[in-house]
Amino acid sequence: MSEAVLIVDDDPVQRRLLQAAVEKLGHTPLFAENGQEALDVLEQAEKPPCTIVLDLVMPHMSGLEMLDRLRGDGTEIPVIVQTSRGSIDTAVEAMRAGAFDFIVKPVAPARLGIAISNALRVSAMETRQRRGEKPAEASSFNQLITNSPSMARVIMLGQKAAASDIPILIEGESGVGKEVIARAIQSESRRRRKPFVTVNCGAIPDTLVESILFGHEKGAFTGATEKRAGKFTEADTGTLFLDEIGDLPLDVQVKLLRAVQQGEVDTVGGRGTQKVDIRLISATNQNLIERVKEGRFREDLFYRLNVFPIMVPPLRDRKDDIPLLVQTFIARFSDSAARRVTGISRTALELLDRYDWPGNIRQLENAVFRAVVLCETGVLDVADFPQIFAQVEGLDPYETLNGGIETAGRARTAHLAAQETLQHKPAAPRDLPGQIAVLDENDNVRPLEEIEGDIIRFALDHYGGQMSEIARRLGIGRSTLYRKLKDMGIDPAERTRAKDD
Repeated sequence: MSEAVLIVDDDPVQRRLLQAAVEKLGHTPLFAENGQEALDVLEQAEKPPCTIVLDLVMPHMSGLEMLDRLRGDGTEIPVIVQTSRGSIDTAVEAMRAGAFDFIVKPVAPARLGIAISNALRVSAMETRQRRGEKPAEASSFNQLITNSPSMARVIMLGQKAAASDIPILIEGESGVGKEVIARAIQSESRRRRKPFVTVNCGAIPDTLVESILFGHEKGAFTGATEKRAGKFTEADTGTLFLDEIGDLPLDVQVKLLRAVQQGEVDTVGGRGTQKVDIRLISATNQNLIERVKEGRFREDLFYRLNVFPIMVPPLRDRKDDIPLLVQTFIARFSDSAARRVTGISRTALELLDRYDWPGNIRQLENAVFRAVVLCETGVLDVADFPQIFAQVEGLDPYETLNGGIETAGRARTAHLAAQETLQHKPAAPRDLPGQIAVLDENDNVRPLEEIEGDIIRFALDHYGGQMSEIARRLGIGRSTLYRKLKDMGIDPAERTRAKDD
């Protein structure tokens, strides 16, 4: 089925070359001579194009300016930017701004075809993910994946909080998994079988916040054509999770304080109050103390919410968790991909470790999702993470992003034969140094406890029984390491002697 491709370039010769290439690929070209004209085309189009091929240097509105406008408007159409060989730094800047891929002038039709094909594959899988059920996430603390001492403390605090009904405030940057922690608390509390209702306070217009939280009567305001229950009522007997609570307007904060103190809500347009029995968990990525000082958050409400604070660390402070998270996301997404992905190369893992992940776990999940769709070999490699590669200092973006992607089908097969990978195979990992098996002989994901045991055995052999070094590398305390070894029935001294013999 033919898809539309929007070509944005002020050079008529380049437009004709791209037109010929796009038509040869079986797609329908649309045209714009600058960024503003392209935005007009998008606004008027009955169906959005499948991708945009965007020149970066144009009059009136540059390619980077157009990218900023697209991302600001929430447009998710993949953008392929064009650049000259001497302007790779600009292409890297575009990748950082959210471009999907880049091509170098003069554009090779085959390279353009790969870029458009990849964009279509990612868009199609994203659409399937949106239409289908949301992938299963951890619903209890036992299912949370971590090797990090800081996350171990979060889990410990969450388990303590689950034993009572006191208000909880979960703090942390966007994407660290605050809702996951909230759901785990709910699942281990006495309200585990009751409703869990979530509200993103930052995504609701100020004029509708009060109605959405507390409900409204018919005719309470213009457009209120029927009575609606609020989120507090929906969550009655269960848990109400208020995400980004720092964005609540001050007038709504007053009613929220009363709801927390009195356990009752005032419906908009109603004549009385309604009793509710909820467990309130709030979350924020802001510094609420600073907002209190600025007069943008009520101090009395802050102390009501902050009875039991939990700070979730950013991913850059728990990078030991990246390998485990990557393998989890691979297992989650690979069944939906055209080619089954079974692992990730060590060089790709090193790349992910060098990145700071400002978007945290949510960004890592999205990066792995795209990499799984783009992967041609069954093992994720550096070229499958172009947007991440573009943001790591000291690497040559042209060689890996452009050349690596273009020759991926030929080069990776030979490269993987010589490269030690973290590939999922049913063979025992201690028999294959550097490999950890995640799938069993029936192609099912092995239990986390077994995988953890294999990792510990490998570390024990790799570091010659040096317990302090092993604990440090695994990101756990020595006492925790000894306890795990005891549970596994392993005497580290005997294992080291046996290996030496």
